[in-house]
Amino acid sequence: MTALSIFLASSIVALGTQAQHVVPRNDTPSRSHGANCIRFPVVHSTNRDVFGDSWEKRGIETLPLANRSDVAYYARLEIGNPPQPNYVQLDTGSFELWVNPDCTNLGTTSDKRFCQAVGAYDPSKSSTANVMQTTKLLRYGIGSANIQYVTDDIGFQNSKSGLKNVRFGFATETKDEFSGILGIGHGANVTLPYKNFVDELAAQNVTATKAFSLALGGKDEQEGMIMFGGLDTAKFAGNLVSLPIVPASQSPDGVPRYWVDMDYMSLTPPSGKTKKYANTTMAVFLDSGATLTLLPSTLANTIAADFGSQGTDVNGFYPVDCSLNDMPGTVDFAFPGVTIHVPYNEMIREVSTAFGPLCYLGVSPNEDFVLLGDTMLRSAYAVFDQTNNAIHLAQYTNCGTEDMEIFPDTDFASIKGKCNPPNLKPASAPSPTTSRALLPTSMPTGTGRPTAAGPPTGSESTGPNSAAPAIGSGLSWLSISILSTTVFGLTALV
Repeated sequence: MTALSIFLASSIVALGTQAQHVVPRNDTPSRSHGANCIRFPVVHSTNRDVFGDSWEKRGIETLPLANRSDVAYYARLEIGNPPQPNYVQLDTGSFELWVNPDCTNLGTTSDKRFCQAVGAYDPSKSSTANVMQTTKLLRYGIGSANIQYVTDDIGFQNSKSGLKNVRFGFATETKDEFSGILGIGHGANVTLPYKNFVDELAAQNVTATKAFSLALGGKDEQEGMIMFGGLDTAKFAGNLVSLPIVPASQSPDGVPRYWVDMDYMSLTPPSGKTKKYANTTMAVFLDSGATLTLLPSTLANTIAADFGSQGTDVNGFYPVDCSLNDMPGTVDFAFPGVTIHVPYNEMIREVSTAFGPLCYLGVSPNEDFVLLGDTMLRSAYAVFDQTNNAIHLAQYTNCGTEDMEIFPDTDFASIKGKCNPPNLKPASAPSPTTSRALLPTSMPTGTGRPTAAGPPTGSESTGPNSAAPAIGSGLSWLSISILSTTVFGLTALV
């Protein structure tokens, strides 16, 4: 996750008390077209089939910003024998699996309901558990988890595939954590002295390679997909383009993460007159556990101004006009050979309040780290390929399901998506021939209080005998307090 990472808030862990709250549903991992790949639904935390009515009742004083919600993504694991279901947050920015957040000290009823719905693991109830004496402190921005290691079997619901004797952590104490985390970054002999989840899948022949593909799905879809050892050609348009992962020794933070080089960023407003931003050739980190996209302050301020924001609020977020959700513009991320177009409605966070909707730009200023979080990744289809040290990237769109297995020698350049390019213009989009001033000159909005992200902290291991910052799981927006109503001036996008 990331330098400015805020995690879904939770506190001190209560073991073995939440599993009964998991809501059964048809979110079944499945074998795909090949012997060595397995597919999981990626479940959005607003999906009521899984997490019930966690977000149904919200008070006026503390609200989960943007539902916290359309920006947290989970997969279900069956841990132990008999299996104990646990939903864990998918995190390309960390390296370890752990479970059992504490739900008892969370501030609101909806927070507690959500935390309880993710499930829990009790090693004393598993016949195959082996609790180790080794402990560790994992830090994620302002959040943290004290874990004790255990080895146990991990299964996949309604699947004959599974893993034996996997090492992971169960929390004995947590702070500001709403769920366990499935870190799917680099593992054995790179960041850890043991095999992590991705390593074990390859080592136990569940996958033929250490590669997985990820489609978070749009905000309205409620579900995406992750496939270990395979990809879905009906989830993207055009050819996959391979980008080399920047070696740790050359990366901005010196840590082996999913860094790639970006050519530039641009903005294509409803008029279609693209604006290319200066000084945007840089290394960027792809992080599924981070809600926001983190950019240098000058760039973030420029983009925010183009969206009509006068600057950050006291917590470092950019208020914008909610009408932008209905406009046909895009924020564009150009890489060598491929450009990912992010529609306005995927780049903007909206939360309903008693005073009406509040909206914020899904970008945050940060001088320490450049990170592409969920606000960008929802519009991308990405194959994270540790075997070939590459990220294979295409524009996300959904036209069904067409799975294929990945092998170490797969020719990704020859793989073309089955989908047509997405229509990035909403049906209600105003015509540029009828209006050039596409934004109002002022907007009423509440003063939000989303907790700002802090500097990089933490000590999740990045080598067999070393420590480095854990880029936290979820630059997730915490709660906001509605205190007053103010008026912000806006700049017209033409």
